[in-house]
Amino acid sequence: MNTERLMKVLLSPVVSEKAAMAAEVGQYAFNVTSDATKPEIAKAVELLFEVQVEAVRVVNTKGKRKRFGAINGKRSDTRKAYVRLKEGQQIDFAEA
Repeated sequence: MNTERLMKVLLSPVVSEKAAMAAEVGQYAFNVTSDATKPEIAKAVELLFEVQVEAVRVVNTKGKRKRFGAINGKRSDTRKAYVRLKEGQQIDFAEA
């Protein structure tokens, strides 16, 4: 896989209470590009954070239909990846 492509797969870490609780057991959540595959996500995390990935789960969320004044609109669809690391591995976002 292209290193340049892998650098663009992860958009941001998910900052939420649920993601913080999952991080305590070695599972981290990231917003990813809509066309990212599980192997690409795993390789991107391994490349950027120098850890070993055990499993990747992906969630696609449809954007809500919203009304913006007189205009009907729709929020963007999102894709989120939950990455489980091998035993003893962890990611410290303060250093990265």
